Amino acid sequence: MTSGRVTIADVARRAGVSTAAVSKVVRGAYGVSAEMQAKVTQAIDELGYRPHAAARALRGRTYTLGVMLSDTRNPFFPDIIEGVTGRLRDTEYQVLLGPGGIEPRTQARMTDAMIDRSMDGLILISPVMTDAELASIAAAVPVVVVGRHGGAGAPGAVYDAVVDDDVMGARLVVDHLVGLGHTRIAHITHLERARAQGLPHTVRAEGYRQAMRAHGLADDVLATSFTEEGGFEGARELLARDDRPTAIFAGADIAALGVLRAADEAGLSVPEDLSVAGYDNIGIASLKRISLTSVDQDGHVIGATAARLLVERIEGRSRSVTSSVSPTLIVRGTTGPPRP
Repeated sequence: MTSGRVTIADVARRAGVSTAAVSKVVRGAYGVSAEMQAKVTQAIDELGYRPHAAARALRGRTYTLGVMLSDTRNPFFPDIIEGVTGRLRDTEYQVLLGPGGIEPRTQARMTDAMIDRSMDGLILISPVMTDAELASIAAAVPVVVVGRHGGAGAPGAVYDAVVDDDVMGARLVVDHLVGLGHTRIAHITHLERARAQGLPHTVRAEGYRQAMRAHGLADDVLATSFTEEGGFEGARELLARDDRPTAIFAGADIAALGVLRAADEAGLSVPEDLSVAGYDNIGIASLKRISLTSVDQDGHVIGATAARLLVERIEGRSRSVTSSVSPTLIVRGTTGPPRP
């Protein structure tokens, strides 16, 4: 390490590049080649260079990004966070998390607090605010919205979006269950309380309905909550019917765990008496004792894409972008043919 504080010019000389090139690498700017990234990163490591945070802020950049979580208990969200932080690992950007709660008012307070602290951009995960409220936030700071269909990509939109193809994901589940021979397939969704449009669970439920119609089957949707208790209570209601379903598709894995508990308490064998499928492919779904069939929407890819789009937006891109992630169905032990 050199004596005194290492400057960006020192790094540029060591790497044999311009100071502008070093600045682009440090900022995680779009369009930096792998070779340039490697040269500058090596020089930074060798010299122990650390940009001065206060100086960056005075130049209009703090290199901090806010991520607002709508539900800190959602077991799928850590995958998204890991995708965000992994994408930004070799940049100067730091990520600060903020619990926004599930109400528009508390989410607005959190986003206001992040803006007041001069964060360079925000990633909002499953916000329940209206499109107009999201547009107001995006007018103040670059924004990427995760898990909201519609809004971004439309004429005049001022924020980017990353979504899972929830219609396709629901269709994968229904097609799988119908292929096994099921005709009475119920769907547990989340009870709608928000003013927001295009939330994942509503699109997922519509995808289920479309898929059931395509197979000439009647849909059966029950709204509870995407919690284990919500799945449990919903399944108990469905299983108490005379014509109980032979398969239940829960719109989130956490609710599917509740369905499994209800089936166990009812003395039903899974998948012989009841097939169960979930959505999100959370870590616990792959445990041998659970082995839950689930839709994988790849939270790491969603998070990494959101981080990339946000940095691009901060760097000056004005055109709004919507990126859609294609889900895959992971078939495990909780689905099988119905009893004859």
